[in-house]
Amino acid sequence: MLGYVAVVMTFAPVMVQNLATLGVQPGGVLLVHTALSRVGTSPRELIEALRTILGPEGTLVMPSMADDDDVPFDRTRMPCRAVGVVADTFWRMPGVLRSDSPHAFAAIGPHAARITQPHPVDVPHGVDSPPGRVHELDGQVLLLGVGHDANTTVHVAENIAGVRYRQPKYATVLEDGRPKRYEYGETDHCCERFGLLDEWLGERQRRGIVAAALARLQENETAFLHAPGACAECDLARHGGALNQP
Repeated sequence: MLGYVAVVMTFAPVMVQNLATLGVQPGGVLLVHTALSRVGTSPRELIEALRTILGPEGTLVMPSMADDDDVPFDRTRMPCRAVGVVADTFWRMPGVLRSDSPHAFAAIGPHAARITQPHPVDVPHGVDSPPGRVHELDGQVLLLGVGHDANTTVHVAENIAGVRYRQPKYATVLEDGRPKRYEYGETDHCCERFGLLDEWLGERQRRGIVAAALARLQENETAFLHAPGACAECDLARHGGALNQP
């Protein structure tokens, strides 16, 4: 049975005192993607506000991916500025755990150890990944000032659906103490059409992301790809996977 993952999304400026009105469940698991420019506070104040709303039984999760694929990932040092200043502040805070992967996520709370346990490099957002584990734990996703194109949970649905499109990717890992380039095919594309979830989920954005995306992918494997020739990244994904194979 698929776990329930709700999403709360807003593009309007959000003050800390208003976060409680967005539907975050106290004691739950919350995966947050955010753009600080949409929030009227500092990174630490936002993080503390989210932890206050979740309470001691809640678990807060944020992306923490490597900024540089050419450098071996070090979870104690590698910044993650590409996913925002809030996420880059979060993993550095006391008590926060960070997974040991170029596709890292960070978490604090009762489920943090489970969510950040080892996960495959070549399947960054599958069932056996931090967002996949948030899905299994019936977590919520909070999108503050960003859209579904930043929503890693949608990739979990692609993995469950078994879509065949891929992009060639690589990461640098340590093997026997030496850097090694690890090449793989990732379920990735421009992600612009993840915005279709706005229509599929409705105005209040409270239905399950994975369930909604999976239903569409089962009808049309390429629902999230632009039409051939319309997007270079989506074309690369089509040709990098098994879509053109018998």
